[in-house]
Amino acid sequence: MSDATGAPTLRGAAVGRGIGIGLMYGLWKPRVLGAWRVPAAGPVILAVNHSHNIDGPMLMGTAPRPVHFLIKKEAFVGPLDPFLHGIGQIEVDRTTVDRTAIGHALGVLADGGALGIFPEGTRGEGDFASLRAGLAYFAVRGGAPIVPVAVLGSTERRGRLIRGLPPLRSRVDVVFGDAFDASAGDGRRTRKALDEATLRIQAKLTAHLESAKRLTGR
Repeated sequence: MSDATGAPTLRGAAVGRGIGIGLMYGLWKPRVLGAWRVPAAGPVILAVNHSHNIDGPMLMGTAPRPVHFLIKKEAFVGPLDPFLHGIGQIEVDRTTVDRTAIGHALGVLADGGALGIFPEGTRGEGDFASLRAGLAYFAVRGGAPIVPVAVLGSTERRGRLIRGLPPLRSRVDVVFGDAFDASAGDGRRTRKALDEATLRIQAKLTAHLESAKRLTGR
């Protein structure tokens, strides 16, 4: 749900979490590892690899807290528009500096909420090789720790009904990493500071993804 200003609400995200739980556990077999690493309260950013179409809904249904995701505006079409807004998700225009989306995302963190971000922007290899600077901006500006999350689904083609989805009833591993601070601790918010933070974040996320693959055998 959104409030009178169009900002996402915790109540909406909580509804989305309930839907995610039913959908993900009904269609796949999630195995959740390390969920206890997500801070129980206060602002937090969940940085997720993006190699399957279900990565967002899967995290919504397996994270221990309701999550507000930044989602490309192209997904807000037809009945999905009111639905996604209704479950507390944030529409973002990737072709410009979307100040409304930025304001809503910072508002989530200011209210002590959980913000979900796909750092690479679009679905691809999901290896964090093309990290964007937006994650560093929200982490530093919002004063929020980052929790890396690896969503690892089956790579088998057999049993798939839709391209980009793991086979139905297959196991999907969701591995949460240790929370970390992206800033250098000196309070700087310059472009150089954000670039440095982006490199630190990329190293942390890549290391977590590699660790998650070893842990799960993916």
